Amino acid sequence: MRKIYFEDRARKATFLCTLLVALLSQLPARAQAGYTITGLVTDARTKSPLPGVVVKMQGSNNANATATDATGRYTLRANLPAGSYQLEFTFVGFKPLTRQISLGATSSVALDAQLNEDIVGLDEVVVTGTSVATSKKQLGNAISTVSAEAFENSVVTSVDQALAGKVAGAQITQNSGNPAGGISVRLRGTSTVVGSGDPLYIVDGVVINNNSSELIDLGGYSQNRLVDINPNDIDRIEIIKGAAAAAIYGSRASNGVVQIFTKRGKEGKPKVDVSTQFRVSELRKKLEYNDYPFRFVNTTPTDLTQVPVQRYDYQDKIFRTAYGTDNNVSVSGGSANTQYFLSGSYLKNQGIVKNTDFTRGGGRLRLDQTLTDWLSISLGTNYVISTSQEVPNGGLNEAYGALTGFIFSNNFVNPEPVNGVFPSTTVTGIVTRTNPLEAINRFDFQQRTSRFIGDFQMQVTPVENLNINYVLGYDNSTTIATGFIPVGNTTPSYTTGFSRRADETRFLLNNDLNISYRVFLADWLESTTGVGGTIQLDKTYRTGINATQLGPIAQTINSGATIVPGEERSEANIMGFFAQQTFGLGDRLFITGAGRYDVSSVFGSEERWQFYPKVSGSYLISNETFWQGLADIIPILKLRASYGQAGNLSAIGAYSRYTNYNPVSLPGQPGVVASTRLGNSGIKPERQTETEIGADMSFLKGRLGFEFSVYHKNVKDLILDINLAPSTGFGVQYANVGTLTNKGFELLLTGSPIFQENTKWTSTFIYSRNKNEVNNIPGGVLTFPGGFGQVAAVNGYPLGAFYSTYFARNEDGSLLLTPAGLPQAERVGRTAAGQPTGATKPKVIGDPNPDWTASLTNEITIGGNLSFRAQVDASYGFDVFNFTRRVGERDFYGGLAGYEPELRGEVPKGTSAALFGIFENYIEDGSFIKLRELSVAYDVKPAFLGNRNVRLTLAGRNLFSIDDYSGYDPEVNAAGQTNAVRGFDFVEVPIPRTYALGLQVSF
Repeated sequence: MRKIYFEDRARKATFLCTLLVALLSQLPARAQAGYTITGLVTDARTKSPLPGVVVKMQGSNNANATATDATGRYTLRANLPAGSYQLEFTFVGFKPLTRQISLGATSSVALDAQLNEDIVGLDEVVVTGTSVATSKKQLGNAISTVSAEAFENSVVTSVDQALAGKVAGAQITQNSGNPAGGISVRLRGTSTVVGSGDPLYIVDGVVINNNSSELIDLGGYSQNRLVDINPNDIDRIEIIKGAAAAAIYGSRASNGVVQIFTKRGKEGKPKVDVSTQFRVSELRKKLEYNDYPFRFVNTTPTDLTQVPVQRYDYQDKIFRTAYGTDNNVSVSGGSANTQYFLSGSYLKNQGIVKNTDFTRGGGRLRLDQTLTDWLSISLGTNYVISTSQEVPNGGLNEAYGALTGFIFSNNFVNPEPVNGVFPSTTVTGIVTRTNPLEAINRFDFQQRTSRFIGDFQMQVTPVENLNINYVLGYDNSTTIATGFIPVGNTTPSYTTGFSRRADETRFLLNNDLNISYRVFLADWLESTTGVGGTIQLDKTYRTGINATQLGPIAQTINSGATIVPGEERSEANIMGFFAQQTFGLGDRLFITGAGRYDVSSVFGSEERWQFYPKVSGSYLISNETFWQGLADIIPILKLRASYGQAGNLSAIGAYSRYTNYNPVSLPGQPGVVASTRLGNSGIKPERQTETEIGADMSFLKGRLGFEFSVYHKNVKDLILDINLAPSTGFGVQYANVGTLTNKGFELLLTGSPIFQENTKWTSTFIYSRNKNEVNNIPGGVLTFPGGFGQVAAVNGYPLGAFYSTYFARNEDGSLLLTPAGLPQAERVGRTAAGQPTGATKPKVIGDPNPDWTASLTNEITIGGNLSFRAQVDASYGFDVFNFTRRVGERDFYGGLAGYEPELRGEVPKGTSAALFGIFENYIEDGSFIKLRELSVAYDVKPAFLGNRNVRLTLAGRNLFSIDDYSGYDPEVNAAGQTNAVRGFDFVEVPIPRTYALGLQVSF
């Protein structure tokens, strides 16, 4: 019934759009004449021509728009009635310029323009979901923009990786150093516990899939699908944070919105861009390993007998210097009515772990067509196929993997094969793991993704200032993963072999209709009205089949004696409607009110419809007449504030509100058995309320900019598991319990210390601070499985706090030792002698959330040919749970240098075993300062290439890190993109140091 309901509305929406176009086509034509407007657009600072500047009649559609060519010249042919018009010049990185032009008896008009660079970005024009381009100066909420120039010379493979350190209020973490390593993006902290914490990603109006499914167990690492988007195809990115985004984009945007706008063709002769990049990646830092030439013969504390051994550095056998290449070609151009952009790309990156790599190839086409002076359409297609060769590296759920095997090995055992057979690297009688070299050389784990993203867009301007925009977006991806462990291996759980095949197909469809109308009701009163609606469909098909007891040769599932299949299908339908009204008073005060209704099939019928309001305002004090005397000192001063509410559709699955049943085989009859989770038809969306205030200002004639925001975000009705009484027959149930709070401060400073015709130096500083706190958790503590039960939500503490055992101490703070002189954990009681007794006593021992993050970016251009860029990122005041060190320093294995003091007799034998159960010992400060990016580029125009522009670049990423962390890198996370478990280091692939040499040629 639900499916029929939404499909019926989808058919109605399509019919209405068709009817709308048919009716509009009957509108009478206006009396018009043909005019040709020409001119030259140059940079006001360098006096050089600006190619690609959009020249457009204000309030019209693409029929009266063009762009400057390679020489900075433009020709605009306008079919308009005679009269006065406003001609707009817009270009990314420059202040928009509006010039008045009169069209009369003369059919040809000349108008040149000079654009000034927008150093501080307050004059940027953004698109906020209503199809109306708006200056940032008018917005009541913070919005961040990142242009393609910010990462065009960098060494990145995905969009989210490129955003690191460039957005205020965003914590962007690379969880793994795998060549397709997953990235976590958190805007203004975490807004949910069990749901996805990532923002909503929209590419050219298409709501895209960015899930992080683990189809095969790689130890917590998983790819997120944003890796399918080629950064070289991007023109700009706009980021809206918090409830202000959800008021327009709906509950899927409760974690914020990242809008990605790809490159488009511009009027002019065909332009060809070709680029290639050669990359080298290497391990930035090795773990200090145990090279002591003796070992104990056993773990008995009183037996100190040692025997000589040879130690091996397994890391030299696991890691390598990796190579890669990134190649791109694009062709763009068009006429006044038809513009096109076609691109192709091929990326291949080796991983620093041997036998790992990631390959991505794809093509994209964007076609813009103006049909009449009131109707234009756009068609976009993007196909990509990616493959990856994987080596499992972690051990959150399984006992196999290269780095898992390394840390669980006795490094006095030579891991190299003998007569083709890999030896066990773990002493018999203790917990065993895989020989790491066998995992690299004999295991076969692969993933392949085929993805198509397409859109059809229609823009109708039936009368001046009325915009009707329809978007049909489509995203379909299929990922196939296979895993194979051969028979006769050193893996303890799969000695008879293991094979797995899993696939996931995700299908997303969005129909969006937005109507906006901008009009001046009086000389001092401007009105912008927007209404819109969306119908979205989200389907997922997932299968997984495991086989064990394989035949001696075959790798496929059907060769197994024991086969365990699994399948899952889900479908979610979403509808939303919004209305927004903005009034501008005297070009100084802007007030916006909006409301949205969302309905989702995920929730029960009683809680399905939800209303979310928003109100915001901005006051441009610098536009007041009394401010004119200060205009040279502070050209722009804006105060802003916003309030909004949002829900969250990501916390539960499509059918999580039901009590689900699983099939079971009974003697002679099929049957079903209830799961351990009891359904809850009354579950409702999590609801967040956010208040934001801030100010934007510029100084020194626009050469220094300052932006800050203070926000307070409350989330109630958190969806969490609650434990049920055994008498119910169930174990847990989803319920709306718990609250979560994020309080924060964001600061952005941008300035140009040197701003001359031949030299420009731009510096940007970003500072973000967020404090997160969870409360009203039933029982006070909720642990999460992704951190071996040592990570939890604890009332009064940040989400994901490390909650475990800690040192027993004397009153003076010194360690309380056992009679044998060993450290021990605190317990619930004390004996008469003052020794701990009873069960261990846990408490919060660490926090993976940083106190603040910051970045400093400096860009220098000399003579228009030579440019430098350096970005330094910092994260301060967070802890890392170094589970890697916990295993590597244990006497059973002892492969890390931290075990050497026990072998040398500097501490009592048995110290490592005693510390093993005291988790506080493995909490480390993860604060770091990283040289994230460094690049130099040189532009030349050699005569033998016809004076075409050639750019040579040399770039590096993650070149060094200043930190006190003993592990590979404090930035990794073995639990992948999970929301609650952060800062958990258990032999995840470290983030490599990467160098790249690039060449780009434009024809």
